[in-house]
Formats: sequence, C-alpha cells, structure tokens
Amino acid sequence: MSDNAAFDVQLRSVMTNLADKFPLGAIPLGDTLASVTAAAVELIRGVDHADVLLIDGDRFDSLASTAPVAEELDAVQLRFQQGPCLQAAVADSVIRSPDLRTEPRWPEFAVAAVSLGIFSVLSFQLYTHSGGAGALNLLGRTPGAFTREAEALGAMLATHAALALAAVNTRQQFDSALATRDHIGQAKGILMERLDIDAVHAFDMLKMLSQQTNIPIRDLAKRIIETRRPSAEQTI
Repeated sequence: MSDNAAFDVQLRSVMTNLADKFPLGAIPLGDTLASVTAAAVELIRGVDHADVLLIDGDRFDSLASTAPVAEELDAVQLRFQQGPCLQAAVADSVIRSPDLRTEPRWPEFAVAAVSLGIFSVLSFQLYTHSGGAGALNLLGRTPGAFTREAEALGAMLATHAALALAAVNTRQQFDSALATRDHIGQAKGILMERLDIDAVHAFDMLKMLSQQTNIPIRDLAKRIIETRRPSAEQTI
C-alpha cells in the first residue's frame, strides 16, 4: 500500500471514529474537544501538540490540550494580548506561521514560543460572536511543519470542534428558553390566583408591567415567584 493510500485509510478511520464514538451533544464538550486535539496530533504530520482556546470577554480557557506547552502559550497570549491563536479566534479564519523565529506579527509571543521549542503554528477559528470566540491551535516543534494537506485536515477537525461548540450553545439556549417559559407560567398562575383573572389577562398584565418598568418579562416573572416563597421569619 502506498503512503497516500495508507494515509487515506487512516484519515477515514479517524474521522469515522470522531463521528461514531463522539456524536455531537451525546457526551461532554470537553471529551469531544479532547478527541479532536488527540486526532490532530495522531493524524496530521508535523503536529506535536494541540489545544482549543476559548475566549469569553476577558476570560481565556485552554481546553483539551495535549501537552502543558499549549496552555503555557495561551497564557502568553493572554498576558501580551497577541499571538496566532488569539488572532484566529477573534479575527481571521486561518492563521499560519511557518517559522516563529522570523515572525514579526507577535514578537513577544514568538520569543516565548521559540524558547519553549515551538517553531510552527497553525490556528483555525471555531466561532466568533459578541464577547466570545474560539480557535483550534496546532503546534509544531520544527519550522515549516505544516503542508497544505495538514491545513486541509486541520480545517476538517476544526469543523468538528465548531459543530460541538454550536451544539452546546444551542442546548444552553434551549434550556434557558425552557426555564424562562416555566418561570412565566408560574408567574401567570400566581397572578391568576391572586387577582382572580384568566391566563390571557395575566400575561397581558406582565407585558404591561414590563413596558412600564422597562424590566424584561422573564425578570418580572422571577420577582413575582419570589414574592410567593415564604420568608425565613414566616417559616419559624
């Protein structure tokens, strides 16, 4: 079997494993991301280490790192507010740096990376929205470590990681919507009982109060529910 044919078999095997063993949303996000970074090191020639960097406001989280050096370099980027992973997360879809010894874009990061034995970096944007962003980061211990083939494979793995993050975000939004609906339902029930009105009038009252006070309906609902709960003095 030729090298190319063997690599194709390996590629299909790893991608099938990602799809079958780690179905999106079926296991914790951290496990899914760990499967992606492990596959990057296993599959992509030139990748020695990998991790996922998530940014939420001023908070940086290094997830699923395959070696401590990946987390160290994320910390460097947080400290200096510069670096390929950070730039990919917040600005560009793909960032390449074949030789950090001659990299002018992030001088402090480049010096730190080379001192830790990292000479090549390839970063893929996973998502970006108001206040949040993320990137898959691939690190090589040799200059010029990543070929076009490596970039294509990295993009495939980044897509899997991005889908996992999107699935978690969708689930969180769904859970939040369910909680809000439940709170509004409870608040309507309280108003119906106290004021002897039907559900339509109770909801209309919530909307009117929301407009008058400029408080979202979900927050008004929580306040009404709180008034229903006995205080510590009442329960004594």
